[in-house]
Amino acid sequence: MTQDPFTDLKQRQREMWASFAPTATFTTPTAAHLVRFARIQPGETVLDVATGTGVVAITAARAGAKVCALDLTPELLDVARDNAAIAGLEEIGWTEGDAEQLPYPDASFDVVLSQFGHMFAPRPGVTVAEMRRVLKPGGRVAFATWPPEHLVGQMFILIGRHSPPLPAGASPPPQWGNPAIVAERLGAHFGEATFERGTKVFPALSPQHYRVSMERGVGPVQKLMDGLAADPAKLASLRAEFDSLITPCFRDNLVHEEYLLTRAQAR
Repeated sequence: MTQDPFTDLKQRQREMWASFAPTATFTTPTAAHLVRFARIQPGETVLDVATGTGVVAITAARAGAKVCALDLTPELLDVARDNAAIAGLEEIGWTEGDAEQLPYPDASFDVVLSQFGHMFAPRPGVTVAEMRRVLKPGGRVAFATWPPEHLVGQMFILIGRHSPPLPAGASPPPQWGNPAIVAERLGAHFGEATFERGTKVFPALSPQHYRVSMERGVGPVQKLMDGLAADPAKLASLRAEFDSLITPCFRDNLVHEEYLLTRAQAR
């Protein structure tokens, strides 16, 4: 097997997302929306790609599916196992793995899911092809992503502007929130995509409290801020940019984060 040209990037991702577990708690309502949107049925075989702390995998298992899940970050999988044990769902299969190299045989699953996860794999074409490979004929994919025009997508665009460029051949994560781009990426392997939008709310006492939560629990934000610790002026300027994005989305002690759901059936 040839060397993965994105090994270093993936190692950095594996490490930077290790602190995400507390923030993942706030994605549990979105997980229920995704599982419902995906039309998960009892007895179906389901793969959750980039499962994080397992919120989608556990939600699908509670709906009666037979679930496997994988993630790059072992610390998150440890939390996922604990979450599954609390829910009495210890039969879920947890694997440390890569969305671009899914360690499952062809045609293994009825449904492949991902919530705000596969979008960080560097090569969309490789990721889509892998999702299709492990799906049974007529199976379906469903995922949640952040649109580039809304808060979280804008935050990742801001991070990208202040970070070293991605390696050649990698695509920015917010592109996965653009329906036209998503439809094009799925087109070779899947039928016409169905889209639906939703809003996740994050409780916070102020826009600044929300930003601090992101600094402590969202790896790319944390890494960027930590990298500017020795330059207080630049750090203050960047924090002001974040706050200016957050403020219009802050109402009644809630930050409103709009997301996109996509569902498509394998050709």
